[in-house]
Amino acid sequence: MKKIIFLLFTLLGSHQLSKAQLLKAKHEFNRADTLRGTLSTLRSCYDINYYHLNVKVDIDQKFISGSNEFQFTATQDFNKLQFDLFANLKVEKVLYKNQELPFSREFNAVFVSFPQTIKKGSKESFTVFYAGNPIIAKTPPWDGGFIFSKDKSGNPWVSMACQGLGASSWWPTKDHQSDEVDSMMISISVPKGLQDVSNGRLRSIVEQPDGYTQYNWFVNNPINNYNVALYIGKYAHWSDEFDGEKGKLSIDYWSLKEDSTKARPHWDADVKPMLKSFEHWFGPYPFYEDGYKLVQAPHLGMEHQSAVAYGNQFKQGYLGRDLSGSGWGMKFDFITIHESGHEWFGNNITSKDIADMWIHESFTNYSEALFTESTQGKKAGSAYVIGVRKAILNDIPIIGIYGVNHEGSGDMYYKGANMVHTIRQLINNDEKFRSILRGMNKTFYHKTVTTEEVEHYIAKQSGLKLDKVFDQYLRTIMVPVLEYKIEGNKLTYRWTNVVKNFDMPVKVSLKPAEFSFIYPGTKWKTINLNPGITKDNFQVDPNFYIKTKNIL
Repeated sequence: MKKIIFLLFTLLGSHQLSKAQLLKAKHEFNRADTLRGTLSTLRSCYDINYYHLNVKVDIDQKFISGSNEFQFTATQDFNKLQFDLFANLKVEKVLYKNQELPFSREFNAVFVSFPQTIKKGSKESFTVFYAGNPIIAKTPPWDGGFIFSKDKSGNPWVSMACQGLGASSWWPTKDHQSDEVDSMMISISVPKGLQDVSNGRLRSIVEQPDGYTQYNWFVNNPINNYNVALYIGKYAHWSDEFDGEKGKLSIDYWSLKEDSTKARPHWDADVKPMLKSFEHWFGPYPFYEDGYKLVQAPHLGMEHQSAVAYGNQFKQGYLGRDLSGSGWGMKFDFITIHESGHEWFGNNITSKDIADMWIHESFTNYSEALFTESTQGKKAGSAYVIGVRKAILNDIPIIGIYGVNHEGSGDMYYKGANMVHTIRQLINNDEKFRSILRGMNKTFYHKTVTTEEVEHYIAKQSGLKLDKVFDQYLRTIMVPVLEYKIEGNKLTYRWTNVVKNFDMPVKVSLKPAEFSFIYPGTKWKTINLNPGITKDNFQVDPNFYIKTKNIL
């Protein structure tokens, strides 16, 4: 497996911080990376319509077995395709129209040959049967894999997290973010006496003759395969409703039975205010048909669609700490807010290539600031996002390398959020900014997108020229430096440490107690300052993520 880790340095010291799993920076790529990361013709030749994943989990043996049915539409004529399953899991057979198909394997890719040409536009299906011991995560969710643990009473407590590692680490699938299945049945069989919670809505519970119980969950909305989840344990369950923009949204809570008394008041404090805030900023919750669930997990957390994984120990902040250092991070449960924010950015709007994961993480990290603003006021929200800048590393660019399953820097979180905050200042109209966030979730509703599509949308809707801004913050590790000098009532200024032709406006204090735009380029400009502004009280608006340098 590829080691997955995200190291951040915060005001509170160095510690591992997981929001989504980030692949370690890697500079050499091999055939396996290409097979996983590239949408080759063997993958693009078919569009996934429906999965039926049927898995039995043998907890004692840490063993899984079952099948997955692929229903697809051919996008071109073909007689061979690729699906994905990690090599430590055995493909037992592939059935097509009751016939076994020949297949071959190369690393984690499986190639299936059909007896005749599958014609473009035709709808077909095949089923993969498989079994084996899945990868077990060592430090979940910082690395991917299954988690076989126990609750405090000694009962089995099992889950998984696979973003970055890949869903094909535990089930056969077309493992590329660009193709989300339209709907899905998830059937999980667990030892009798335990429960399974998965995505979507529970359709049925079927007692099996071998001492297992099968839980059948149906996902009505498109879902990315890394979001498909299972949670196995002894759970307490209670329900609620939220009066949302599209009507009544069901809320289901699943905590361990032994933790239900503290889970109820803790989750109640954040969930409805979160839904109210995010629907205000981002538009309607994207999965009303599947509902919203918050599920206690044996790891810190993950954005599993309609079944959000929670493991923050019912504490405020991030495991009881304020990642922003502003004080405002202790006013909410970080995991509830952050992972739920991914329902809009990550689950509703999904990047086609993992290299563009900033689309998920930058906006979701900023959702923490927007929630703070909704509940504590605009100054508090700004203080929060400004506070997290101390965790920015500027090590490698935020955008990764395309086609090889490679993510960019962990700065996609805090630097990305500050880029979004900076663009908000440039728009200089909060209602327009809000309309852009809502418009993104409507325009790209249940879609996979590229960085270029997101950049173009924001630029077009804002009416601003933002290409150099995106280049600066997403594609370089340089922080813009505003050099300036004040002589008498003259302010002279320019940008340095920037991409070619960088000309982002910025607000400064041209008048006492007021910020106004100036328009620096890479060449010196000079303007007059108003009376009352001197080199001692001149300021740059701290809401812009830049550095300043007084050259005198």
